[in-house]
Amino acid sequence: MPEAADVPALVTLHLWGVTPARIPRALLRMGLGRPLRRTPGLRFAKLLGTGHGRTFTHTDADPLHWGLLATWANPAAARDFERSTTVLAWDRLSRERLRLSMRPLSSRGRWSGLRPFGDPAPHPYDGPVAAITRARIRAKKSLVFWRSVPPVVAELHAAPGLRFGVGVGESPVGLQGTFSIWESAAALTSFAHRGDAHVDAIRRTDEVGWYAEDLFARFALLSVEGTYKGLTP
Repeated sequence: MPEAADVPALVTLHLWGVTPARIPRALLRMGLGRPLRRTPGLRFAKLLGTGHGRTFTHTDADPLHWGLLATWANPAAARDFERSTTVLAWDRLSRERLRLSMRPLSSRGRWSGLRPFGDPAPHPYDGPVAAITRARIRAKKSLVFWRSVPPVVAELHAAPGLRFGVGVGESPVGLQGTFSIWESAAALTSFAHRGDAHVDAIRRTDEVGWYAEDLFARFALLSVEGTYKGLTP
């Protein structure tokens, strides 16, 4: 897919939950993602595993939940995708589904060499927001990175205004990220810039050079449909 230099009209995230008996079929579906490239209006897509986000190692992996992040040229293409063989196959496989629609508010960094959320012009937004962090960790820096994770995770889950959080990644090790929902942009900003462990981790990023590539993006949360682990965030 070409690099998305401008801002996509819509970003969607699907999270599907499966039963233990259907984990092998979910793994098979993860391997059948190439037809996504031929989806009309699709700008960027990543099939994602999920995890608890406590250590960012393989021990975090949650084989009962799988995701698909996508950016769209227009909302109509995203609506049409809901009737695609990809979505229908995952729906048949799953016992529950959460679908979120978002609009980019800000984005810094790259994902697989691309800027999937463009460079949104800053403007005021009063409402719930979502955030995506994603990083490719340098192999030589993995151990020192993993040691720094637990204090940040503990701070995150105790942060006022956090409504939902899950670890996401293209690989159990080395390609990790988080997706979170916050009741306001102020709540997210407070965690990002006032949490002692998180601020220290940001400072050490430049000093240690943990990442070969990283991205942080913030979104206006437009809609939430369905459930994750039986609950709607």
